[in-house]
Amino acid sequence: MPVNLTANAITAINGGDVNSKPVVQVLDIKLIGTTQERYRLTLSDSESTQQAMLATQLNDRVKTGRVRKTSVIQLIEYICSTVQNRKIIVVLNMETIIPECEIIGNPNVIVESNSGGQKTISNGASASAILSNNGNLSAQRSGQANFANTNNLSAQRSGKASFANSKNLSAQNSGNSMQNYPPAIQPAYQPPPNYKSHGAIMKNEAPARIIPIAALNPYQGRWAIKARVTAKGDLRRYNNSRGDGKVFSFDLLDSDGGEIRVTCFNAVVDRFYEKIEAGKVYMISKGSLKPAQKNFNHLKNEWEIFLETTSTVDLCPEEDPSIPRQQFSFRPISEIESAENNSIIDVIGIVTAVNPSVPILRKNGMETQRRILNLKDQSGRSVELTLWGDFCNREGQNLQELAEAGFSPVLAVKAAKVSDFTGKSIGTISSTQLFINPDFTESQTLRQWFDQGGKDIASQSISRENMPVGSKNEIRKTVSQIKDEGLGRSDKPDWVTVKATITFIKTDTFCYTACPLMIGDRQCNKKVTRSGNSRWQCDRCNHEFEECDYRYLLQAQIQDHTGLTWVTTFQESGEEILGCPAKELYMMKYEEADDTRFSEIIRNCLFRQFMFRLKIKEELYGDEQRVKITVVKADKVNHSVESRHLLDLISKFRLH
Repeated sequence: MPVNLTANAITAINGGDVNSKPVVQVLDIKLIGTTQERYRLTLSDSESTQQAMLATQLNDRVKTGRVRKTSVIQLIEYICSTVQNRKIIVVLNMETIIPECEIIGNPNVIVESNSGGQKTISNGASASAILSNNGNLSAQRSGQANFANTNNLSAQRSGKASFANSKNLSAQNSGNSMQNYPPAIQPAYQPPPNYKSHGAIMKNEAPARIIPIAALNPYQGRWAIKARVTAKGDLRRYNNSRGDGKVFSFDLLDSDGGEIRVTCFNAVVDRFYEKIEAGKVYMISKGSLKPAQKNFNHLKNEWEIFLETTSTVDLCPEEDPSIPRQQFSFRPISEIESAENNSIIDVIGIVTAVNPSVPILRKNGMETQRRILNLKDQSGRSVELTLWGDFCNREGQNLQELAEAGFSPVLAVKAAKVSDFTGKSIGTISSTQLFINPDFTESQTLRQWFDQGGKDIASQSISRENMPVGSKNEIRKTVSQIKDEGLGRSDKPDWVTVKATITFIKTDTFCYTACPLMIGDRQCNKKVTRSGNSRWQCDRCNHEFEECDYRYLLQAQIQDHTGLTWVTTFQESGEEILGCPAKELYMMKYEEADDTRFSEIIRNCLFRQFMFRLKIKEELYGDEQRVKITVVKADKVNHSVESRHLLDLISKFRLH
């Protein structure tokens, strides 16, 4: 099928035409860049060629073979930028017309010289021959080709060459690697492109073209984006080797769903910090693009915008309904179990519990607030959400008041950070946003599920040790089976449930003094020692403080009808067994010397039956391998549930 490329398309694009959607051919593709992949193309309109850069969102077109050498494509969206004094076409969107075909026409092929400049090879040397002869092309690049009569070649290009000079050029070519090429022929006269006059425009006064956020790249010249501010960060001050400074960032979302972060430093902060408001729509231009710092930027964009003193940020006077107010990518709570540690996710759930806000001393000595919530959803899982800092007093206080009033609000969390400490949990970071009872479809669906019976459905928490909990997944064992079946001796721990009675608790070392400092979003919990009379020292954090934390470390003996064994119980399960915080019990014994009350609490726990959920794993103690049994959770026996379980077992035995 004959193919016609758009005549004079290259000249038109260089002249500023970015709306004609021309059909061109790809003569060459080259992968460039070390830190990130980018593809450089050579495009042809059958007469001329031009270097082009492929936008990174189109890289898969090359990787999958949809675009390759000799492909015929149509440029849908593109711009022409000047990079290092050279015109470069930046392809933002395109369609493949023919995946592969013969070279069309005799275009002037542009190749790079060793010095980084460009050489143009005339129409007389066909593009197909040049592209097929890589060795000869290399020879030309290295200066080994014998073009003796450059004056004659220049004369031919200008249309002034005599027929004799053409013969001379052919004779010269016959003695080098290009001997099979036909003699150069002056192309037929082409009239200049007919452009529509729009009047005189002074340099740099033409309005910047509004493009989607997804099309932004560093190779563009003037650009503008229209987007809504979805999040505005706090103003932060810093100090480094270059001195003091200040910085703030905000996130943008456009009508095509593209997101990008904008960052301002120092004098630029003074210009824009008060001007930027979350939820408003702005026209932004004249910024620079740099690679996104993924350690601090969770948005799905490889670039960040850095505003400069010449940048413009203009508030759009009218609301634009085509730009959403926020964009979520919700994941069910059950999927958080497999999420990578420190990954950033969006989640929505029903708030089932709100703990009081407590002061926490961070590693840098600064005090902050922490509040823990519980979320559940239709996936049958629940997760702990930790609020830090101002979130505790703003949204956290509102959620606590709703919970105390008997309501279970819907909470949507944008940009929560995943932690895998003692199971999976999520926490707030500086860019997190919380939406209480938001008005969108996911919230309404969740509310309807909860009100129509979801509140009565038990959910498995993923925020403790990751073990199966619940009648469908739990593995029931007896105490004797732990030893008889060699549980815990494989590479992975065994998780079982044992119904047993506590027969003995060691009371000489039932808890330890722990470091209260926060390392990131986790508490240190390392054992601390006295430093002087009133201060505590943490060797891990190398920090002293006046107050320490108290955490359970119980050694207890449990027994059922088959035997007895020793188990270790830590903080949460210790409180479930003893019914009071470790600090309170510590004060009774060592500060208040109230042995009677202390002994009564311990005695009340003995010979009580619990459903122990156990983690069994072999560990190395010195040179000896020992099986360690840890209590993950201790629940009081629900006799109604237990009766149904026993009846089910009886029914199964009868069938056999």
